[in-house]
Amino acid sequence: MIRLPANLDRKACAAFFVALFSLFLLVPGARSQDAAAVVDSIIQAVNPDSLPPELYPQAVTNVEVKDTPNDAGKSISISWEKSVDDYENGKVKVYRIYRSEIVDGQPSEYKEVGDIPAGLDEYSFQDGNTVDGLEYSYKVMAVNYLRENNITAWEAVSVTVPLGPIKSSAQWFDWRRINAFIGVILLSFFIVYYIQQAKSGKDLFIRKIAGMEAVDEAVGRATEMGKKIFYVPGLSDMDNMQTIASINILGRVAELSATYETYIDVPVCRSMVMITAKEVVKEAYSKAGRPDAFQEDQVHYLTDDQFGYAAGIDGMVVREKPATIFYMGTFYAESLILAETGNSIGAIQIAGTAMPSQLPFFVAACDYTLIGEELFAASAYLSKEPKLIGSVKGQDVGKGIMLAAIVIGIILETFNIWHFSRIFSVID
Repeated sequence: MIRLPANLDRKACAAFFVALFSLFLLVPGARSQDAAAVVDSIIQAVNPDSLPPELYPQAVTNVEVKDTPNDAGKSISISWEKSVDDYENGKVKVYRIYRSEIVDGQPSEYKEVGDIPAGLDEYSFQDGNTVDGLEYSYKVMAVNYLRENNITAWEAVSVTVPLGPIKSSAQWFDWRRINAFIGVILLSFFIVYYIQQAKSGKDLFIRKIAGMEAVDEAVGRATEMGKKIFYVPGLSDMDNMQTIASINILGRVAELSATYETYIDVPVCRSMVMITAKEVVKEAYSKAGRPDAFQEDQVHYLTDDQFGYAAGIDGMVVREKPATIFYMGTFYAESLILAETGNSIGAIQIAGTAMPSQLPFFVAACDYTLIGEELFAASAYLSKEPKLIGSVKGQDVGKGIMLAAIVIGIILETFNIWHFSRIFSVID
């Protein structure tokens, strides 16, 4: 049933019957409920003043418009206090935000840029589609409406006065990240300090790494048995940090092999790795005083194919039965294939990778495994290079401070003494 407002004037009444006749003429199968909703909408479009005053909500208060702080620009923030007729009283269903560009000191047409549903405790909206340097004006509308069958029957709107002009701009520094900035400064200080200490000749303590302590034993075992050492530097190229760490470790292993007069075989799957590894091994033989013992084919290329590389190494391992095998670098699905083959011939195996998904396979099949960061620390551990040792020591001190802060924070949060964790928050 269609209900006409009591205060509908003659023009609106005439428009109503014209619209009603047109509706049923054009849509003869329309349902009565849909027709009622459409007609109600037409009535309000013809005479919006026909809504009773009690349907209009009170406008919002304390509206604030400002450039969004601590951002890269192109954003303006709007906040306000809810209308007294918020959703609890049933008069506010949604808040709509309208924006206008100011041209020659005058606002242009206002267009909707977003809405916030009613019923919240606090209200704010971030317009992230602005142009830095342009001036804008904003309005916030408290809207009450009735919808029937997904058709808006009527709307009652209260509008705030225009707010502006306001411009968005980028900030040079995000003050919410000051804690991260302080942390970086402290960590950098510790690293530089311990590098200087190492350069001055001070003996810096670094925790022993079991896998690296076993390098001498592994090379010595190959020497006693008169068998080869295999060194596998992984599948990545020289642009990968794990490969760089692996090549650093290779230098130390090759130097020990040259000292003990034990042949070291380095099969690779990348051309740049082959060139680099060959120079490192050659230099290691020179350091050991045996440059004439170095052979060019000690470092050789197999293939770029992942499983072709794994199959090639497995064939060499089964045929030549080396006494010691090193797996250092980036490994993927072939890790268990390689490690199990070496384990089957009884070779002592030392592995190291920063690939979390492959660590369980190396732990299960190898005698020693460098886990994660130990791979990177091992190059400093073996080379005794002051810059590397100082860097590792400085990072360890920084991690120690962070660990202590976490423990203190947990205690304070547990007893509700102070929200210590907020100091370390870098994400809002």
